[in-house]
Amino acid sequence: MREFRRTPDREHDGTATWSLTTLQRALRRAPDGLPAVSTKTILTTLWGAGYTWQQSRTWCHTGTVVRRRKAGPVTVTDRDTAPKKT
Repeated sequence: MREFRRTPDREHDGTATWSLTTLQRALRRAPDGLPAVSTKTILTTLWGAGYTWQQSRTWCHTGTVVRRRKAGPVTVTDRDTAPKKT
């Protein structure tokens, strides 16, 4: 999860946002990474941690959104969001 939480470096990772394949590539290249990790394993792990795939190609916690305000971005969490069913 540490690699996933890191903001991707455009030069090193070749992307500005994580997709499953770019995250897989980064995990396979990391010194303490997983050389044979599959995208299915990554997806299952992220779902288990409460993340969902958004159309903007970013991952975020279910029920959490970043809103733009005059003072800058604000993270808003919906307390009434139902937990993800497994």
